[in-house]
Amino acid sequence: QVQLVESGGGLVQSGGSLRLSCASSRSIFSFNAVGWYRQAPGKERELVALVNSDGSPIHADSVKGRFSIFRDKSLNMVYLQMNGLKPEDTGVYYCNAEARVGYGLTDYWGQGTQVTVSS
Repeated sequence: QVQLVESGGGLVQSGGSLRLSCASSRSIFSFNAVGWYRQAPGKERELVALVNSDGSPIHADSVKGRFSIFRDKSLNMVYLQMNGLKPEDTGVYYCNAEARVGYGLTDYWGQGTQVTVSS
């Protein structure tokens, strides 16, 4: 069983920065991809950023140029550096890891960390 534990959320003013951290109980090398999703009240969960096993990152258009995802393989950590935060970035941020299981894929999720951006 994989455990993902997020930290680093909080309350910040518009224009501020936060860094989210995700600690994995398993080597992040073992995953097909690791990433961050968020869910705002009344909205569906959406992709924020992910990094594939080859290290190539993907960022949602809404956060390009402001957010950056990166990994620390030695510590089995995944980070999301968030700069230039906006009120619309408010939501619960979830760490995700996608693993190959047999011929299929399995998603693992953390418990989420709240990010609130005040205007």
